[in-house]
Amino acid sequence: MSRPLREQLVSVILPSYNEREVIGDTIQGLYEQIQQPLEVIVVDDGSPDGTAEVVRNLQTRFPTLKLIQRTNARGLASAFNRGIIESQGDIVCWMDADMSMPPTVLAEMIRHLDRNDIVVGSRYAPGGKDDRAPVRTLASRLINGFAGLVLGGGIKDYDSGFVAVRRTVFDHVSIIPTGYGAYFIEFLYNAHLKGLRIHEVGYCFRDREQGVSKSFASLRSFVVLGAGYVGRILLAKARGCD
Repeated sequence: MSRPLREQLVSVILPSYNEREVIGDTIQGLYEQIQQPLEVIVVDDGSPDGTAEVVRNLQTRFPTLKLIQRTNARGLASAFNRGIIESQGDIVCWMDADMSMPPTVLAEMIRHLDRNDIVVGSRYAPGGKDDRAPVRTLASRLINGFAGLVLGGGIKDYDSGFVAVRRTVFDHVSIIPTGYGAYFIEFLYNAHLKGLRIHEVGYCFRDREQGVSKSFASLRSFVVLGAGYVGRILLAKARGCD
C-alpha cells in the first residue's frame, strides 16, 4: 500500500438476515466513526422482514452504501466471501450487523493496520470481555481454548468474526465459504501459518438488544454448531500439517 493508511478506501461487509431493527444504526455508526473513504456492503440473504428496504432507503444519504440481495440464505461465511469479492477497498473489514460489534472499535482496529496485516476485535485479549449469557460465554471459551490448544499461534479469540485486514492478505489466504463461524478459525490459522502479522484489540462483546441470535436458535442447533467448530478445528490442523 503506497498511500497513507488514513487515505485508503475501507470496505466494511455486513451480512444480514432479518436485521431491519438494527441495520440502520449499524450503517450510520460506521459512516460516523470511520474517518476515511468508506464503502459499506450489505449482503442480505433474502430477509423477509424488509431489511433490504431499510438499506435502500439509506443509499441516498450514503452514496457508497451497497446492497447485495441473495434469494436464499447461504450461510454467514458465504455472505462474507461474496462481500469480499465485490469490495474495492485497500482495507477490508467484516462484522455482525446487530451492533454487538461497535463501529468505534472498528475504527481503532483499522488504525492498528499500520503495523499489522490482520487486526481482530477480541473478547479475550487484554481489555476484552464477553458479556453474554453464561452458557454462551462458556461455550465460546471452550471452543477458543480447544482451538488454541490444537492450533497454537497465540490467538485469544479464534472465532471472533470481527476483523480488519489489508487487502494483500487475500494474496495468501482466503475464506472457505461454508458454515457459520468456524470459517474464521481456519482463516486465522492459515494466516498464522503464512507468517502474516495478527494483532488483537480487546473489546466488550454484548448480546444483541434487538432481534434473534442466529447462532443460538435452539439448544440442539447450539450443540450441532459446537460440534461443527470442533470438527473444523481438527480439519484445519490436518490441512495445515500437509
